[in-house]
Amino acid sequence: MTAVIEVALAWLFKNAKGRDAKSFYTGPAFEDLQDNQEITVTAPELGPTNSVLSAEYIHGGIGKFPTLRWEAPPHLAGQVKQWLLVSEDPDVPIPTPACHGIYIGIPPTKTSVEDSDFELEDSSKALVKGGFHYGRTRNGRVYTPPRPLMNHGPHRYFFEVIALKEPLDPSLLRANKTREQIADAIVGKVLAWGMWVGVAERKWE
Repeated sequence: MTAVIEVALAWLFKNAKGRDAKSFYTGPAFEDLQDNQEITVTAPELGPTNSVLSAEYIHGGIGKFPTLRWEAPPHLAGQVKQWLLVSEDPDVPIPTPACHGIYIGIPPTKTSVEDSDFELEDSSKALVKGGFHYGRTRNGRVYTPPRPLMNHGPHRYFFEVIALKEPLDPSLLRANKTREQIADAIVGKVLAWGMWVGVAERKWE
């Protein structure tokens, strides 16, 4: 897509942002939990939530996955059987947030991720080197770095960490399921959640 076309699309869809109401954490599995983030998620290399994603974390740079750390409160920590991690852009001008990555089967003892965790280990099992599995994205990659539409203003990137009180079926972990299929699979299994937000913007200069 040329810059001229991209900027024209950004102007055409300038008000098509803020699909928060269709974010992963608003699904049926999060009934009564949507407004209560009990999992503390941090990105030590980038700063507090709503920090800017520097060039190395976006498309056109290195496209690194941010280092994330998370923690459950003491009264929930012992109940976590598995973690789930979702990255999505609610400001993309399409009806639902764009899924940049969805990761399942993260062991309860693993409470941080770094870029090297997302290197492919075994595509036949949808397995990455971090020891967990990945779901399907729009372009089929393990992770799609942020690439907001040029001149569309700042886009937010939600990194949502979900604690599950029951592990997912092993056959589902290996099946490279979609965001929607995973959302259905966790109904009745969500214990708590939290997120960190990164911000990125591309301008035509």
